[in-house]
Amino acid sequence: MKLKFLLPLLALLAATCSDYESFSDNPGFRLSFSQDTIAFDTLISTIPSSTKTLYAFNNNSDGIRISTIRLEGGGSSHFRVNVDGRFLADGAWSDFEVLSKDSLVVRIEMTPPEAGSTEPRHFEDKLHFLLENGATQTVVLTGGSIDAYIKKGGVIVETDETLLTDKPYVIYDSLVVKKDATLTLVEGTTLMFHDKAALHVYGKLLVQGSLEKPVILRGDRMDHMFDNLFYDNTPSRWEGIIIHRGSYGNLLYQCDLHSSCFGIICEDTEEMKPDESKPSVVLDCCILHNIGGDGLQLNNCVSRIVNTQISNTLGHTVNINGGTHTFTYCTVAQFYPFTANIGNALHLASNKDGSEYGMLRKAHFINCVITGYGNDVIMGENIPQDGSCNYLFHHSFLNTPAVDDQEHFVGNIFDQDKKKDEAEKLVRQDNFVRFDTKDFIYDFTPKDSSMIRSLADPKYADLPLFDRLGVSRLADEGPDAGCYEYVKKPDEEGKE
Repeated sequence: MKLKFLLPLLALLAATCSDYESFSDNPGFRLSFSQDTIAFDTLISTIPSSTKTLYAFNNNSDGIRISTIRLEGGGSSHFRVNVDGRFLADGAWSDFEVLSKDSLVVRIEMTPPEAGSTEPRHFEDKLHFLLENGATQTVVLTGGSIDAYIKKGGVIVETDETLLTDKPYVIYDSLVVKKDATLTLVEGTTLMFHDKAALHVYGKLLVQGSLEKPVILRGDRMDHMFDNLFYDNTPSRWEGIIIHRGSYGNLLYQCDLHSSCFGIICEDTEEMKPDESKPSVVLDCCILHNIGGDGLQLNNCVSRIVNTQISNTLGHTVNINGGTHTFTYCTVAQFYPFTANIGNALHLASNKDGSEYGMLRKAHFINCVITGYGNDVIMGENIPQDGSCNYLFHHSFLNTPAVDDQEHFVGNIFDQDKKKDEAEKLVRQDNFVRFDTKDFIYDFTPKDSSMIRSLADPKYADLPLFDRLGVSRLADEGPDAGCYEYVKKPDEEGKE
């Protein structure tokens, strides 16, 4: 009686197994791949890439057997391949099966060797799938690399030192400039910091970039986070620069610092009353952009900031806590794109108890642009109104409610919402040439119709004659506020 019921069950199981294990040598059967090319972004030589995934689908009615999967470069290939958990030893492996409507998962990595050259190097290999039916299918693997000086275990600058420029530096642990030492970065120097790495300055930092070859401080990820987004266009890839207490005379010229956790933090001076002739930091023609904390934090020190863009920060774009500071022809733009909960474009604070230490003594903003997404992106905290704080906004474009204060606000235009009769007025991000929140690419040059144009006061003492990009400020009817002059597009030439 039991055998009577068992026989049909066994027959059903046999039929099921037969269908499940049905493989065909049909010469027309092929695999379908999720991509025909696996392309790695430019890598640092000797440093492994992240893993990319390739799917090989069998969309046929029967299973497919793969006789061999092999790398054309064999064991000497710079690519590593793992298929469904099986590493391709010596670049090849045999006897894979892909059931009908099933797939293989292929993981691919790349470790480029040193190129031995200052030029980028390109690599290519091919991953061949030899099917049992005689067909061969191929996926192309490509990638590139550049050589770099790899610095691990901490780098200490104990004497005056100038870094090389023939290839970038990758800093795995913090770079420290000790007291009485000077680190000089000349034009073309690139420092790429690994996660959590920072530049600590106890002595002095001199950055001597040029318009053609700026000094670049960035993270070490050179690949994409998503198809349209480089890691280099995202914040918090590395820590930032800390200018420690007692460090003076730091000068950064034509420096591009971006994608850090904070931009530059300048700690307080050793003096109770900071000496204006003894600045802790001077920034000239610099960029601090796309930062996961404060862009520029100045704590009871002396600073001079000229022709500089500070933009898109999770914290305050410029955060001033006491001290003496002058900003001239600067663009402070708070358009951080990754969250709505962000700091102010400008935060000014003096100490709460009114004592000498930590008092905001001077904060001048001459011919600047200070704007952002909010209705009011300029905030003051504990600012004394007894005349002890010398603050001034002069011929600047300000995103804050209009202020009737002729002593501290002179010749400004206030960047606020349009009124009904101001259809052509540009506000906030509409003032700028390029504002791409898809690929996170920005150009803070003012548009032709922006009120930023010709706003600056050319008579103010010691003003630069050129903008951050070397464009003359005297070439048209008047200099523009901010660090960029409007430049007529080629298709506008001859139009009046």
